[in-house]
Amino acid sequence: QVQLVESGGGSVQAGGSVRLSCASSGYGYNRKYMTWFRQALGKEREGVNSISIDGERTYYADSVRGRFTISQDSDKNTVYLKMNSLKPEDTAMYYCAAGQRSWAWYGGGWSSPTNYDYWGRGTQVTVSS
Repeated sequence: QVQLVESGGGSVQAGGSVRLSCASSGYGYNRKYMTWFRQALGKEREGVNSISIDGERTYYADSVRGRFTISQDSDKNTVYLKMNSLKPEDTAMYYCAAGQRSWAWYGGGWSSPTNYDYWGRGTQVTVSS
């Protein structure tokens, strides 16, 4: 079992920055990658940023490329999402998720929620104009 707990969300003005954290705990699951998803009201959940556990590979959604950065601290079992130049359309609930289907992840499936086994409860980010 793995527990994922997000933190760091809140309200920010357009152009501002926020850093989200996702702390993981638990045993018996060999995580291969971690990903931040988001879901805006009335929209589908979408992959935002993803990172392999060894830190060698990352993926970004086109909508956040150049503005968001994913990173991790392996000693703390924590993944971060630094979000800069925020826009009102970035408003959403942000979730972190863990998966282990490497063949799917490297094969273009990093943003598919079906390739993840564990999810956090989310943290809300609201960007005002």
